Amino acid sequence: MINRNTQRKMHGLGMIEVLVTLFILSIGLLGVASLQFIGSFSNADALDRSQAVVITQQLAERLRASADLSATTNGMVVDNSYFDTNLYNFKNLSGCSGANPYKCYCLARPAAIPDCQNGVCSAAEFASADAYDMSCAMAATNPAANISLTCADNNVADADACSVGSRHRIIIAWPAQKWQNIDRALNPLCNADPNAEPQDCVTLDVTL
Repeated sequence: MINRNTQRKMHGLGMIEVLVTLFILSIGLLGVASLQFIGSFSNADALDRSQAVVITQQLAERLRASADLSATTNGMVVDNSYFDTNLYNFKNLSGCSGANPYKCYCLARPAAIPDCQNGVCSAAEFASADAYDMSCAMAATNPAANISLTCADNNVADADACSVGSRHRIIIAWPAQKWQNIDRALNPLCNADPNAEPQDCVTLDVTL
C-alpha cells in the first residue's frame, strides 16, 4: 500500500518531468521555426538568382539575333540604341504610381514601346522592345532588380558604340540581403562603389 508521502513524491516528480519536457520541446520548436525562416530566405534568393541567369541568357540571345554587319568594318554589331540606359528598367516610361513596376508597365504594352512581334521594326525599335521585354521579365520576379548592358569598346574611333569583337556585359543586380548582420561575399563587378548599397548580381559577358 502506497502512503501519502510516496504519493506526494510521485506527483512532484511528474510535474518536473512535464516542465523539463515542455522546455526542451519549446527549444526544438524555436529551432525548427528558425530553420524554416532561413530556408524561405534562401529559396527567395535562389529564385532571384536563377531568374536573373535566365534573363541574361535571353538578352544575350536577342543581341545575337539582332546583330548585323558593321558599316565600318567586317564583323557583327548591334544597334547603338541597345546601349541607351534609358531603355532599361522603364526609365523611358512615366506614370507609375505603385511600388511594383510590373503592374504599372507590363500588364499592357505602353504606346511608347513598339510591338515588333506583330509589325515591322527598325533596329532601334528592336532595341527598345527587347529592353522593355527583359525589364518586364525581371520585374515579374524581382521588382528591385535592375538590368544594365555595357560594352568594353575596342575601337572608340568608329561609329559603333560596341565595335566588332568588343565584349558586351549584361548585369542584373538587386539589393543584397543580410541574415543576422552576417557579412556576405559580394561580387565586385556590381559593387564598384564602396559607399553604395551592397548588391547581389548575375553577370554575363558576350562577344558577337
